[in-house]
Amino acid sequence: MDKNPIRVLLVDDDENDYILTRDWFQEFQVAGCELEWLDNYQAAKAAIALRQHDVYLVDYRLGLDSGLELLREAIANGCTAPFILLTGQGDREIDLEAMKAGAADYLEKRQLNALLLERSIRYAIERKHTEQQIREQAALLDTTNDAIFVKDLNEKILFWNQAAESLYGWTKEVAIGNHTQNLWQEKNLPLLQIAQSELMQNGSWMGELLQKTASGKDIIVQSRWTLVRDFRSQTQSILVVNTEITQKKQLEAQFLRAQRLESIGTLASGIAHDLNNVLAPILMTAQLLESQIQEERSRRLLPILINNSKRGANLIKQVLSFTRGLEGERTLLQLRHLITEIQQIIQETFPKSIAVVTQIPQQLWTVSGDATQLHQVLMNLCVNARDAMPNGGTLKIAAANLLIDENYTRMNLDAQVGPYVVVTVSDTGTGISADILDRIFEPFFTTKELGEGTGLGLATVLGIVKSHGGFLNVSTEEGKGSEFKVYVPAQDSQEIVEEVENIIPVGNGELILVVDDEAAIRDITKTSLESHNYRAITASDGIEAIALYAEHQDKISLVLTDMVMPSMDGLTTIRTLKKINPHVKIIAVSGLVTNDKVNAVYKMGIQAFLAKPYTASQLLQTISTVKRGN
Repeated sequence: MDKNPIRVLLVDDDENDYILTRDWFQEFQVAGCELEWLDNYQAAKAAIALRQHDVYLVDYRLGLDSGLELLREAIANGCTAPFILLTGQGDREIDLEAMKAGAADYLEKRQLNALLLERSIRYAIERKHTEQQIREQAALLDTTNDAIFVKDLNEKILFWNQAAESLYGWTKEVAIGNHTQNLWQEKNLPLLQIAQSELMQNGSWMGELLQKTASGKDIIVQSRWTLVRDFRSQTQSILVVNTEITQKKQLEAQFLRAQRLESIGTLASGIAHDLNNVLAPILMTAQLLESQIQEERSRRLLPILINNSKRGANLIKQVLSFTRGLEGERTLLQLRHLITEIQQIIQETFPKSIAVVTQIPQQLWTVSGDATQLHQVLMNLCVNARDAMPNGGTLKIAAANLLIDENYTRMNLDAQVGPYVVVTVSDTGTGISADILDRIFEPFFTTKELGEGTGLGLATVLGIVKSHGGFLNVSTEEGKGSEFKVYVPAQDSQEIVEEVENIIPVGNGELILVVDDEAAIRDITKTSLESHNYRAITASDGIEAIALYAEHQDKISLVLTDMVMPSMDGLTTIRTLKKINPHVKIIAVSGLVTNDKVNAVYKMGIQAFLAKPYTASQLLQTISTVKRGN
């Protein structure tokens, strides 16, 4: 956001509410907001028409008028600044109606406070900026990037464009004359019936559809249907324009998960604050009585009271670690020493059936952090790894320097460009099932038996890492193990950036085949290669990769292939490529780097293994190493 103050207009006919809101604004001056106030509908309407404010806080009830109607009228007249509706009773129907009308957020007055108000304003502005960026980017795209086809009322394809071929994987020759149910699977058949009914009634329909393509890939499309007449002698046909929004939905899901954790954190913080107020006098009183009571039985009971009060206080401290990160004292740290210390603790206390392996480079970069908190992060992850291996296994702690570039940040929302130290804690245990993976960082969520865990371990880890400006990545596979990567910003970034960027190798026009079922990763990798003097062709699965390799075998210098893909996985793809050309150079790529997977592909004769997400520098260094090994 720029340095100009954010101009906020409050529209509320209650002066007391204005005074309270004004005081809150003064409380969070860091937001850089200027508040203005109007107490009636007409004055607000005139002010909104001048387009001089960045955010509008509008009360639902404005005397005889409605703030919701003011919102609708402003949007109809082209106002693009975000509206936040204020409601007195928290009526869910009103809230839903406000969001449908275009409100950026809604807040219940009786639950309002300075922090919530600041977050809502920031969220509203950021959301509007994002929507504007999406609209601007969409305007730049040629319509042929959308999958466009025409079908008759019996679902038979009459027209099929190139973008439809790319999206669904079916050529024009196969698609035309075929029925849609033979080309892809629809995941929500009741919605299709509603869409058909609305189309016949209104002449058009728009909505989101979940589909499965020829390669077995699940996609989400924004679908627009229009009823047309006299297309190729058909009395009535349906023009369909589909835009794939799978990646957008995934990013939205990440954002919603972050919002949910923030909401839970706000609630937990409030509870923790009140519990601290309850426990503090209990603990102090018990300790005072311990020095005054002489009766033997009471003296035996007091330590129980004190110890359990301390346990409660420690639980609260963990909650606050999740919600606020507990800033602590930050100093320059070398994580090598922390890992060495934890290794000693593990070897002395963990079962002997668990083998501990550490991998730490000598030139590990330093970080700025609280040693106690980062020790807690690594210890919590190690304890979880131990619990995931009841029958023994291997616990590995590795550290590495990583320079994150723009290529990497496109694959990970939380990453920022710059140097990081990455600590990886991996195990060969039971893994985490997909249905609970989204919840593992929620406070109080645990899969352990009652009394065996509080559910605060990973929540605390997340809070501490975020408070250090870092982020976490989790990879897991049921029955194979889990891997937690902790990314903490490194220091002396300017010198590090210059040193590393100077040694990025470039190509000599070699052709590289990039195989990945994720379109975004294919595009980013192709762009990175072409920016460093390579040529690249891409395939969305193993079948397409084999066809391309067979056609361009004499030109392709190297194959970069993902290991987990629909239709034909990476292992089968590598075996088939090796049969075509036993000397083919292959770099395998995977998001879950388990020892058995790495060993399996190396035994098949690959030249290198690259872990997702990777930076452009890592990619180019790996390719350069493979080339030098000729």
